[in-house]
Amino acid sequence: MSRRLHIEVFRYNPLDPESKPHMQSFYVNEYDSMTLFIALNIIRDQHDPTLQFDFCCRAGICGSCGMVINGRPGLACHTQTKDLPEHIVLHPLPVFKLIGDLSVDTGVWFRDAGTRIEAWVHNDHDSFDPTQEEARMENALANEIFELDRCVECGCCIAACGTARMRTDFLGAASIARVARFYLDPRDERNVENYYEVIGNDQGVFGCMGLLACEDVCPKHIPLQDQLGIMRRMLALHSVKGILPKALIEKLAHKGCCHENHKS
Repeated sequence: MSRRLHIEVFRYNPLDPESKPHMQSFYVNEYDSMTLFIALNIIRDQHDPTLQFDFCCRAGICGSCGMVINGRPGLACHTQTKDLPEHIVLHPLPVFKLIGDLSVDTGVWFRDAGTRIEAWVHNDHDSFDPTQEEARMENALANEIFELDRCVECGCCIAACGTARMRTDFLGAASIARVARFYLDPRDERNVENYYEVIGNDQGVFGCMGLLACEDVCPKHIPLQDQLGIMRRMLALHSVKGILPKALIEKLAHKGCCHENHKS
C-alpha cells in the first residue's frame, strides 16, 4: 500500500521584502521508484508553481539538486522516497548564497574556490600547439586522476563541513581534492612549495577538523578524507624541512598512504 508523504519545505524569497522564512507542508502520494526530485516536481506542478529548487540532468551528474534532506545534505534525484520516513523535511544547503526556497548559488562559491586554488594545469609552455600529439600517461595514473575528477560540485560536502559552516574562507574538501588531482597530473609542473602556498594554511588542509562528514555525504563516493590526509601529510612534512633531520622526514613521508611516486 502506497504511503502519503508529508513533505515540509523551507520557503523564503530574499528578493521579496514581504517574504519571511517559514516552513510549508505539502502532501504527495508515493509510488514505486519515486525519487525526491519527482515528488518536488509533483508539488510544483500540482500544488505550488512558485516553489524554487534546482535541477538539470536528473541523473546525479549535474549536481544541481543538492539540498538538506532530513538534516543530511544529498541530491534529490539520487534519493528514493522509500528510503525516507513519511515525514520529510527539506532545507537549502547552508554556506551558499540563497536564491530562494531550496535553490542556492553554488556556482559563485566554486568559481571563487577554483580561482583561489588555481585549478588549471600550470606549465612553462609558451603556447598550445593543436597539431601536437596528445600527452600520454599510464592507465593506472589516468584512473587515479579520473577518480578525483568525478566531483560534480553539488556542494554537499561543503554544506556538511563544520569548518565551512563557521568560516567563509575555508576551501573545503572539494577544493582540496581538486588540488590533489592537479598534483597527480604529470602535465602540471608545480612543486610542493607551490601547493603549500595555495593550501598549506588553515584555509586549506590545516583547517579541517577531521569530522569526516564531507566523505559521508558525497553522492559520488569520492575518497575526500584520504586525499585531504595525503595532502596534509605532504605539506606538513614540507613545512618542517630544515627543522627535522632529513632522514626522519623521509621516513615519515613513506608511512601510510601518500602520493610519493609523483612530484616532490
